[in-house]
Amino acid sequence: MTVKRLCRAASIALGIAAGASSSWAGDDVPVISRQISDFRIGSSEMQFGSLEFLGGLEMVSSRALFGSLSSIRFRPDQKHFVVVLDTGQWLTGSIERDVKGRLSGLSDVEITPMKNSAGRSFEGKGHMDAEGLALDGDRILVSFEQAHRVDVYPDPGFAGSGAIATLPILIPRKMLSDNRGIETITVAPASSPLKGGVVIISERGLDSDGNRMAAILSGPLKGRFSVERDGSFDITDGAFLPNGDLLLLERRFNMAEGIGMRLRRIKGADIRPGAVVDGELLLEGNFNSQIDNMEGLDAFQAADGTTHIILVSDDNHSILQRNLMLEFRLSEEAAWAAPSSQKRN
Repeated sequence: MTVKRLCRAASIALGIAAGASSSWAGDDVPVISRQISDFRIGSSEMQFGSLEFLGGLEMVSSRALFGSLSSIRFRPDQKHFVVVLDTGQWLTGSIERDVKGRLSGLSDVEITPMKNSAGRSFEGKGHMDAEGLALDGDRILVSFEQAHRVDVYPDPGFAGSGAIATLPILIPRKMLSDNRGIETITVAPASSPLKGGVVIISERGLDSDGNRMAAILSGPLKGRFSVERDGSFDITDGAFLPNGDLLLLERRFNMAEGIGMRLRRIKGADIRPGAVVDGELLLEGNFNSQIDNMEGLDAFQAADGTTHIILVSDDNHSILQRNLMLEFRLSEEAAWAAPSSQKRN
C-alpha cells in the first residue's frame, strides 16, 4: 500500500535488526493494552444499527516487530488467534477478558518469521508482504501482494514450516498492482451455496468496469466475480457469517480525506461467477471514531450464540498510528437472516 511505503521503510529495517534475535526464540512478546470503552470519541453511544460496540484495546509492545497487523483469524475456542504481519511474520496469542466479558489484553503472544516455499525467511518485503489469512481445516492460506500469490501452510505446524503449496488465483497478475493486490482471503461455510469455497478479493485490482476483481478459487461455483468500488475506500479483509453472507472491511487512508472505515455485508447468494456484488452498509467510522488504518476482520459465533466481529488495525510501525482491536456484536436477526435491500449510497 502506498501510504505504508511513505511512512515505514526505515522502521521496518530497524525493527527486524533490533527485534529478531529475541522474538525468534519463541519467548513471549510483552504487550501492554489500554481498554477502549467508546467507539465514538466523546460519546457513550454503544448501538450502531445492528452492531453493538463491546469494547476494544489499544496495544503497544517493547518489541519492535509488534505491529503491522494485516489479518486475524480466531480458533474455534474464540480465544486463541493467528495473525499475519505484512512485514512477513506470524503472530499468535490469546485474548483476555475482564469480569464483564470485555477485551482486556493479550497473552502468550509470539512472533515468528514466515518461510517461503524454499524454507527461507526475509526474502525481502516484496516477496513476503502477507496481507490475508484464512483457516481451512488442516491448512492455513495466506495471500501475499507484490509477489501476488496464495500460499498454503500446514496447520498445526505452520510457524515452523515453509509454504507447502501455492494455489492458482484465477485473477491475472497483470491486473494487480504491486501494493494493491490480494488483500482478502476467506473460506465460505460448508453449508452455504459456495460449499466451503475459498474466496479472494483484491484491494484495488480493477476489472474493465472499474470494479474490484475477486474470485472463488474452489467449490462448485469456482470462477471470477467483482465487488463494486465506491470512491476512495479499499477492501482490506473479509469474513463469512454463519449464514453464508460475507462481511467486508473497507479502509480509507490518505492525506487528502483522512482515515475512514466501513463494514458492509454481501448476500451469500449473490456471490457467483460473473456477478458484480454490492451490499448493505453496517457501520462507518472516521476521525470521530476509535479507528486507525483498519486492516483485519474476523467473525465468530460466541458461546451465547451471538455473532461477534473483531477488527484490528495496522500501525505501519509509525509512532503516529495505533494498533487497535475492536469488538462488536451483530444482532442475531442480522447475523442469520438475509440482508435487507438497503444499499450503500
